[in-house]
Amino acid sequence: EDLVTEAKNMARNGTKEILLIAQDSTYYGLDLYKKRNLAELLDRLSDVEGIEWIRLHYAFPTGFPLDVLDVMAGKANICKYLDMPLQHGSTKMLKLMRRGTTREKTDALIATIREKVPGIALRTTLIAGHPGESEEDFHEMMDFVEKNRFDRLGVFAYSHEENTHSFSMEDDISQVLKQSRVDAVMELQSQISYDLNQHKVGKTFKVLIDRKEGGSYVGRTEFDSPEVDNEVLIDAKKHYLRVGDFVNIYINEASEFDLFGEPK
Repeated sequence: EDLVTEAKNMARNGTKEILLIAQDSTYYGLDLYKKRNLAELLDRLSDVEGIEWIRLHYAFPTGFPLDVLDVMAGKANICKYLDMPLQHGSTKMLKLMRRGTTREKTDALIATIREKVPGIALRTTLIAGHPGESEEDFHEMMDFVEKNRFDRLGVFAYSHEENTHSFSMEDDISQVLKQSRVDAVMELQSQISYDLNQHKVGKTFKVLIDRKEGGSYVGRTEFDSPEVDNEVLIDAKKHYLRVGDFVNIYINEASEFDLFGEPK
């Protein structure tokens, strides 16, 4: 009720997009209702007049409530977008990281998500260079990225932080090797992103115009969260658009992480 009221107040003040975010949003409801209740929350928020996009962040794979996918598939204003931090592609490493899942379970969940919500954009984050990560483990992660072809992906070099479970292990991978593994994953992802973006050329998307920067208007599709994902650039010398508006944009060019287009 509090979140729905907050969303209604935001909509009255002109907000058009809501990002639903938590350390692990799939836990929503366990304290209040003694059950995972994210699907009902999304359903209720989607009924708030004036909110055109609702975006879900940080839904971890363990215990993921599949009824969320039914709501997402059935509601036009819930973005077909899911930010799911998966951390690694090796079962051994997932166990070391205490993720409570396996590579096989993760692959199966990704397949289910894509089957239930066709066209969904999946964002994930991975960690390279965690203590105990062998060359074989790293190649498994590369294989995981290549096979699942994530729409959006970020990868971080492991950082040895106090008060974490991993701090008890020896930080046994050099900073140079960590960075080279990060670079290798991002090089692979750049190619995947480029290939996926080429499929968007010649299509029209609903785009939210976020800002004007230099000689371009910068916007996003429903498949992109602010500041971390792809952007759509429109030539401001040729077209006049208003920041905060939704505009149908025809995509005529694409690079690894940007789309270029014009109002339809």
